[in-house]
Amino acid sequence: MRTTTSEPEPETLTRYWTRAEYYAMIDLGFFEGQHVELLDGEIVMTAGQKYSHTSSTSKVARVVRDAFGKGYWTRVQFPLQLANNSEPEPDVSVVLGTEDDYDDHPSSAFLVVEVSGTTLKTDRTRKAAIYARAGFEDYWIVNLFSRCVEVHRKPKKDAAGNFFYKSIVLIDEAGFVSPLAKPGAKIAVADLLPLQKPLVTK
Repeated sequence: MRTTTSEPEPETLTRYWTRAEYYAMIDLGFFEGQHVELLDGEIVMTAGQKYSHTSSTSKVARVVRDAFGKGYWTRVQFPLQLANNSEPEPDVSVVLGTEDDYDDHPSSAFLVVEVSGTTLKTDRTRKAAIYARAGFEDYWIVNLFSRCVEVHRKPKKDAAGNFFYKSIVLIDEAGFVSPLAKPGAKIAVADLLPLQKPLVTK
């Protein structure tokens, strides 16, 4: 009796991209009309924004800009150049100086903020790991579902080489939060959140 042995199926491989390759594709117009980020070598497409996200992002940028004052550049949905294979675009980031102090995207930040609705899981896991690996000491998630701010601090690396934040504190909309770099600034969480029932103009 003759038996046949089927060949094993080939293993599926994932192609990861460097930042240089990512830029080359941008220059060739690969992502025209799309909003994408490079995260750990993967090119990730982001969804369109609901008004609650836009409103909160605008509020965060304004309040944080006032808290930091002169000498700091508060950036809205601009890239940060991290490692060789990551270029996230946080909703708000604060870096030293002004636009004229840089000839490329910054690689460090005093504060990084993500406004999270449908992206909450990614912001808590993948984005948090990327920011922790970059050594960002102060990472906030403005949680639109629970109407709170999740303050992530003390970036760490475990024995397996995974990066994470050791300290995660949730502050509800009745509370206040202060950036590590500006401890004297007292920011009301409610000032970072959209109205629960937005006004309708006719």
